[in-house]
Parts: sequence; C-alpha cells; structure tokens
Amino acid sequence: MTGNPRPTPPPVAIEDVEAARDLLVGVVRRTPTLPARTLGERAGGPVWLKCENQQRTGSFKIRGAYTRLARLDDDERARGVVAASAGNHAQGVALAARLLGVDATVFMPERASLPKVDATRGYGAHVRLVGETIDGSLAAAVEFASRTGAVLVHPFDHVDVIAGQGTVGLEIVEDVPDVATVLVPTGGGGLLGGVAAAVRARRPDARIVGVQAAAAAAWPASMRHGRPVALDRMRTIADGIAVGVPGGVTYPQVAALVDEFVVVGEDALARALLHCLERSKVLVEPAGAAAVAALLEHPDRFRTPAVAVLSGGNIDPLVLLHVIEHGMAAAQRYLSMRVRVDDRPGALAELLTQVGDLGANVVDVEHTRISAAIPLGDVDVEISLETRGPEHCAAIVGALRNSGHAVFDEAGAPWGTGSVSR
Repeated sequence: MTGNPRPTPPPVAIEDVEAARDLLVGVVRRTPTLPARTLGERAGGPVWLKCENQQRTGSFKIRGAYTRLARLDDDERARGVVAASAGNHAQGVALAARLLGVDATVFMPERASLPKVDATRGYGAHVRLVGETIDGSLAAAVEFASRTGAVLVHPFDHVDVIAGQGTVGLEIVEDVPDVATVLVPTGGGGLLGGVAAAVRARRPDARIVGVQAAAAAAWPASMRHGRPVALDRMRTIADGIAVGVPGGVTYPQVAALVDEFVVVGEDALARALLHCLERSKVLVEPAGAAAVAALLEHPDRFRTPAVAVLSGGNIDPLVLLHVIEHGMAAAQRYLSMRVRVDDRPGALAELLTQVGDLGANVVDVEHTRISAAIPLGDVDVEISLETRGPEHCAAIVGALRNSGHAVFDEAGAPWGTGSVSR
C-alpha cells in the first residue's frame, strides 16, 4: 500500500464491533456467505461471496445506521436525525429511525436512483434532493443539522457507524475461518474500516483489500500523502462508493489496518455485475460488485480462500439494463460492425442467413446507401449482433471476409483496427 507507518491504535477496535453485534441482534440479518465456483477456478482456490445485497434495505448500511441511532440519548432522539446518502445509507437511516421512533430527514443527490428515493420515503424519512454528488448532499445535511439541532448521522465517519459495519467482518471470519483475503468495496471507508477491525483481530494474517472505482478513487492518493486528499471530480456508475475524500475517523482506522487498495474501471464493474447475475444468480449494484471486479481483473493477485463482499443490491431497473448491455459489450458479447454487400435483391437476406448460421443473434440492422465512401452498386449494412465472446466475434468476421465481404467497425475502419463492440 505505502511505506507509511501504521498509526495505533485505530479508533474502532474488535471490542467495539462485538458490542455493536450485541446491539444488532434481532435487527439485522446474518447474510449468507456463498461459494463462487467460477471465481474460485480463476483464482486457483476457494472464493466466497458475502451477500450483504440480501441484508435488510438491500445493503450493509442498516448495521452502522442502527448502531449510531440506538446510542443516541433521549434529548438527541427528540431533536431527530439528518443524513446524506446516494441511497443505501438513506434507507438504513430511514429504517433505523422508524424502528427507534426517531424523526429522520435525508438529503440525496438530485440524480439519485428513483427506487432508492422511493424506498427511503417508504421507510418514513423526509427526503430532500440536493447536489450533483453525495458531497453536495452532505454539505446540505451539515447545514440542516447546524440550523435545526438535528443529529447528523454521517454515512461513514463515526465510530459507531464503523463498529456496526464491522459486524460484517465478524460473520466473514466465522463462516470462512481460514480466510486469506477479504476484498471490500470502498467509498468513505466505514465498511472497510469496520471489517478490517474484525478480521485483523480474529485472523491477523489475512490480507484486507479495499476496492475503489477508478473514477472515484480517493484512497490511494490519500495513503500516499499520509492524510485525506480530496478528488477534483468523480463520475462512475458505482454511486454507492463515489466519495470524494476519506473521513477524519475512517482515515486512521483504514491506515492502521488495511493492506492494499485496488482500483477497477467502469467496464470491469459492468462485467462483474453481469458475472454475478449469470454465474452466482445474485443481483448487485455496480458498487456492490467492485470486489468481484477486482477478482475478475486480477485472478492471480490474491491468496485464497478469498471473500468478496457484495455490499449492496439496490439498483434502478433502467440502470441495470444499461449496465448489463455495457457489460456484455465490454466482454465482446455484442458485436457492432458494417458489412459491405452487393446492392441487389436478396443480398441482405443472404447476409443475415449467413450470420444466423454462424450462431449469432441479430439485434439491429440498418442499410446505408447514400455515402461518398460507398462504391456504386454496393450498400453498407450496419449490423449489431449478440455473440458468445471475443473468439466468436473473430470467427464471424473471418467467415464474412472469406465470403467476399468487406467488414468495418462502427468508426468505418477495417475491422480489427478499432472498436468492435457496442
């Protein structure tokens, strides 16, 4: 990670996590830890999925939110609570507040997922949409707390929140006692820091890895500088881990206990979500798939048995559709190309028949006749196909060329010199 010395002791210890677990009995579910055979084959040893996507409210956040709210005194409860969240913390705070009889106001980004907004309101919280990112929403929540006296329930930067999230780690080491690597999706560091407290105490030789979206990765630079460093901008499909700067509490917690950070790109996140759906039959949001993305991108990097935390499963159906399509394109399960054929009756039917015989499924077809780049007597057919992967794509293009067709990519370059997938 870095050469920086580990600060000691971290703000949250194993005793704090154990106390939080006692507090959460009957409130949270003990989520399953499921074997992931395909990931294990790639990694060369057992891989398990810690399914916090099956937790109440669809993510791990209820653990920390309830722990924080349950420890408020009577005066604090009477003033109510305020939170900021892209969705998962919002739902955790809303449910915890309802269970404890506390009034809750939640600030969410203006573009927050509609299902997450509706679910938060459904749990009884007052929702206000402010800011383009979680950082803008958090600033609004801080101002609201200052003005009204409501207690700010930070999404990650509080010892009670970290301790509550750490109960995930206790369950991991109980379910997989010989775990060698734990991979955790990471935004502000509350889940990572809590899991690290539990795992480091119970399994000292295990490697603890934080996984961030490359377009929202504040932790690697922060660790290099030895202090929280803010990002200039963020843009990622993994909104649940899009946090611009580590917290003042989570930074020393993570710096003391975590071994390594890995960053994954947008394509990797999309492929990981698709992998979870197809191979493990579990639905996760892009942020929740980050640890799986790291394993898919670097299958030989981590010691096994490894546990990948699936941190959440709350995803807008329209976003899910987009991410699945993007994941299939990234895996070259879609092929978009332009094929030049004779401009004569039956030529298109012959092309489509040939493509079908090659085992591809036609998604979309469009003729292009009017272009200075197309010779007289020819027509370009823009065609999108569903394929079985890169080798199948190459076989289709090779067969079309062998039959006399010129094949181009979407940019008009000969196929193979540019982008081939949609």
